[in-house]
Amino acid sequence: MSDLLERLRTGLPPEALITDPDVTASYAHDMASFCAAGTPAVVVLPRTVEQVQHVMRTATALRVPVVPQGARTGLSGAANATDGCVVLSLVKMDRILEISPVDRIAVVEPGVVNAVLSRAVNEHGLYYPPDPSSWETCTIGGNIGTASGGLCCVKYGVTAEYVLGLDVVLADGRLLTTGRRTAKGVAGYDLTRLFVGSEGSLGIVVKAVLALKPQPPQQLVLAAEFPSADAACDAVCRIMERGHTPSLLELMDRTTVRAVNALASMGLPETTEALLLCAFDTPDPASDLAAVGALCTAAGATEVVPADNPAESELLLQARRLALTALEAVKSATMIDDVCVPRSQLGAMLAGTAAIAEEYGLTIGVCAHAGDGNTHPTVCFDQADPDESRRARASFDAIMALGLELGGTITGEHGVGVLKKEWLARELGDTGVELQRSIKAAFDPLNLLNPGKLF
Repeated sequence: MSDLLERLRTGLPPEALITDPDVTASYAHDMASFCAAGTPAVVVLPRTVEQVQHVMRTATALRVPVVPQGARTGLSGAANATDGCVVLSLVKMDRILEISPVDRIAVVEPGVVNAVLSRAVNEHGLYYPPDPSSWETCTIGGNIGTASGGLCCVKYGVTAEYVLGLDVVLADGRLLTTGRRTAKGVAGYDLTRLFVGSEGSLGIVVKAVLALKPQPPQQLVLAAEFPSADAACDAVCRIMERGHTPSLLELMDRTTVRAVNALASMGLPETTEALLLCAFDTPDPASDLAAVGALCTAAGATEVVPADNPAESELLLQARRLALTALEAVKSATMIDDVCVPRSQLGAMLAGTAAIAEEYGLTIGVCAHAGDGNTHPTVCFDQADPDESRRARASFDAIMALGLELGGTITGEHGVGVLKKEWLARELGDTGVELQRSIKAAFDPLNLLNPGKLF
């Protein structure tokens, strides 16, 4: 420990090192339940690339593991510390280095908060689409590490589609530049995509070149009430089958709607079994919403209410953004699943989740990015009750098994971390895991970067 601190101090300012155990303990874990976290030896908050390189050279020399972190809003334990590690928090590297309206790119450091970037590019008439529910606090580096999504995925895609290039500090301290600033480029293997979603296990992202889009018109939102989740999922299938491209297509089940009302008195209809939110940011959103409203009615919607203006639309979106926070208030703890299935299997996924909730005697609310089949079943339980905690974990596993059975994946945007290591192996198979480990070994032969995560 003393040797580690002595070497780190030679290349870092005093304020970049945190050794107080009471403070370092607060950096030990992200927001996931049921994920073990160790005790870090030190927390480092670098401000420059050179400081990150110094940390990695020191870690390599002393064979000390390093756990990279952003805002710790993750939900899989990917940012959890291991015993004796250096926690490398990148939140102080928070500069927007460039915004180019001509090239339609932004160049940023990893600690830039998603919402800060979004507002900055808006001032140039540009748009950075990925918008996780935690966008007001989560960082771009964390978004890249987990390949995060958001509410707009159905039209605009996820983080991976916006990362053009990266500067990455490797495990031995070398600086690697991947990708490009250009609109096109196919020079060599796509190492940029390899780092996106790697959860800090291959290198430390210290700069990112991000693609931007022209800012679209303000969107209008429609809310449709359904007598069953199956009817709402039928409406989703009809909307996508007819070729519509909404900017948002989100679903909340009855449990989630009631939780949001209890938390924020939003006045959402508690008699509905499923609430579907659909938005368009097209030149004529009212016309598009009318067409979708007709499809919702044909699928069995009992009420279809289009917003009249952007303010009403934003209110509905706020209700959806509060969904996970509201479910967290139902009991003392939650486990938030992240199973993505083909859109055609969305109804089966929700029906199966409801059956699992009944089987295990638990409250499980579901909100979903319905347009891309990404569901977030949220298991609510009392962590002080050992039996209820056991049932919560068992139900979580049952939901992931259901997702794979329906041709889906165990994670659409939250990542694997500690929480889903066993399930990643089941999804990839032996050969897949072997190849993934080979890639890890090529970049990090000493297994110092975020060890114990993924596999």
